[in-house]
Amino acid sequence: MQDTSGVHVWLVLVKAFHALGAVAELSLNLSRAGLGDSDFRVLEVLLHKGPLPVNTIGPKVWLTPGSISVAVDRLEKRALVKRKNTDDRRVRLVELTPKGRALITKTFREHAIAMEEAASLLSKEERLVLLRLLKTLGKGGDDES
Repeated sequence: MQDTSGVHVWLVLVKAFHALGAVAELSLNLSRAGLGDSDFRVLEVLLHKGPLPVNTIGPKVWLTPGSISVAVDRLEKRALVKRKNTDDRRVRLVELTPKGRALITKTFREHAIAMEEAASLLSKEERLVLLRLLKTLGKGGDDES
């Protein structure tokens, strides 16, 4: 009989996460792109969400307010992002520069191909079921993911 205990669900989920994480790490090869993990996450969210206030980026990429400021400073020094004033002087947006957009577009494209290959073990219907179940399990998670 299949073990359906909460501990077993957690264990299978962790093993699957680590297996996909290994594929992601290989596909990203962040050192080749000259990026750290947090740099990639910041650039990726800006690629897919557009310009965002610094305080909005942090929670989306699991960085504390102090860490996100340091990450944006680092990316700005490399001319991958720039800060932009808004009508509200209290809010500064962070946006990709053309150099940053080119780097993250190429890096993300390679990553997406590898992740699609890894997920190809599942049919579209299985993926939909898995996504629904994971969202149910992670109640309160970001539904946009």
